[in-house]
Amino acid sequence: MKILVLNSGSSTQKSALFELGADSAPDQAAPPLWEGRLEWDGGKETLSLRTAGGKKIQAARETPSGGRSASLRAMLGNLWTGEAAVVSSPEEIDLIGHRIVHGGARLSEPVVIDSEVTETIAGVAEIAPLHNQSGLEGIQMAEALFPGRPQVAVFDTGFHRTLPPAALVYPGPYEWLERGIRRYGFHGINHEYCAKRAARLLRREASRLRIVTCHLGNGCSLAAVAGGRSLDTTMGFTPLEGLMMGTRSGSIDPGILVHLLRQETASGPGLDNILNHRSGLLGISGVSSDMRDVLQAANEGNPRAKLAFDIFVHRLVTGMAAMTASLGGVDAIVFTAGIGENSAEVREAACARLGFLGIELDPEKNRSRQPDDLDIASADSRVRVLVIRAQEDWAIARECVRLSPK
Repeated sequence: MKILVLNSGSSTQKSALFELGADSAPDQAAPPLWEGRLEWDGGKETLSLRTAGGKKIQAARETPSGGRSASLRAMLGNLWTGEAAVVSSPEEIDLIGHRIVHGGARLSEPVVIDSEVTETIAGVAEIAPLHNQSGLEGIQMAEALFPGRPQVAVFDTGFHRTLPPAALVYPGPYEWLERGIRRYGFHGINHEYCAKRAARLLRREASRLRIVTCHLGNGCSLAAVAGGRSLDTTMGFTPLEGLMMGTRSGSIDPGILVHLLRQETASGPGLDNILNHRSGLLGISGVSSDMRDVLQAANEGNPRAKLAFDIFVHRLVTGMAAMTASLGGVDAIVFTAGIGENSAEVREAACARLGFLGIELDPEKNRSRQPDDLDIASADSRVRVLVIRAQEDWAIARECVRLSPK
């Protein structure tokens, strides 16, 4: 069956079309028939299309007046019209899968979407404002373009449903927990896939492995995975907690926020804008939220860009060490997503700081640009270090197959 996946990120909108059956492997992704990607930067957007047949199209333009919804509708139209078309009409699509960032306390398992599911997603949209609203727009768009087709929601929080109470509950008033204020964790779809993929690559039983998965992109998070289950993670009630990110601050002293409010130099919405959009790599470097741009500026002598890189690595290393402590040791470390897969500098700097754990990289493998997943640790390293391509879209498509009406 043909499954269309919509994956809404904080700065991107991805889509992919897969043709899968019930016998697809859980730990080895299959290539899509078609991929579309929209990236937004200010008032401009870049559209990239790619087909399994090798066709590639890229175009930049001003973001249309209809915003993301109009852009998504235009991107999906390329499935059946134009140079990158791979189906003859929308009727050929059997199922639509959605990455939904936050399911709240009620939704953790993948589920077929109905009105109750949509209401629940909307009810927790304020917790993940950069993502859930985009997910809801995708659901509405799919209802209009593919009427009557089943839709499935897969939740980024789902994999972390196994967090133990000590990792899940915040040390505030106990009433917070009763109100649903607790740690949920995010990027779970990819953390789970990477843990399974690592076990396959290492030819080890997942039940016997302790893995730290490092999802490093515009949004960043770590997970401590033992026996295939998430035991700890860096993101929490919202995707703002944890590591330094592209435009997000990650964890900071909450007293700073109280101080700014008391000084009347910031409001609630103003703080939200600062922490989600004006912090992280962009806020420190003043150059960009893109690690590639930050590294280039640092290499050209920009001190703020160098500081941004150093803070990023410092926060990453301390987080990786904390995840290792939660596991009681580590057998493998996985780097994934945009920075994790493509920045040899970040991997090198982080692993060098963690050498006391027995981590040793192979410099040549770390610097190579292999299209496939790769073990970049030296032969003598006590801990394996893997670079694994993020495969959220394919993982969502597999869940669609599993939940498809028989």
